[in-house]
Amino acid sequence: MLNIIFDNETDYDIDLSLVQNIKNHLTTGEVELILTNNTSIQNINLETRGFDKPTDVLSFPYINMPNAPIGSIIISLDFLKEYANEYKNTIEDEFALLFIHGILHILGYDHEVDNGEHRAKEEELINHFNLPKSLIIRNS
Repeated sequence: MLNIIFDNETDYDIDLSLVQNIKNHLTTGEVELILTNNTSIQNINLETRGFDKPTDVLSFPYINMPNAPIGSIIISLDFLKEYANEYKNTIEDEFALLFIHGILHILGYDHEVDNGEHRAKEEELINHFNLPKSLIIRNS
């Protein structure tokens, strides 16, 4: 079931097969996914959250409506490259890790206020899809 609406605002040709499998594992809902750069994500971060700085991933859950996407995930290619270099992973692995983080927020997980459920679910998915440790796990 292919239901990721992908908008690539960069010139990097990224493989979506892994994030599609992750999405299908978690939900049948449609997800909007945007790959952008630090300048664009910084503008979105400022407009939506009041933070005037770039970030690696933003996610926006939508109101539950029939035949509508469940949310949007925006990922910065600049951070993907930085993380891949720093942690010696592929850009696609880092893309999958940030996608997992974002889609879990869309599905109601929130590591800032929960009792570890977001982190536990993230770790479960990382193990299931044989991915390297994510940022949330690296920092805990």
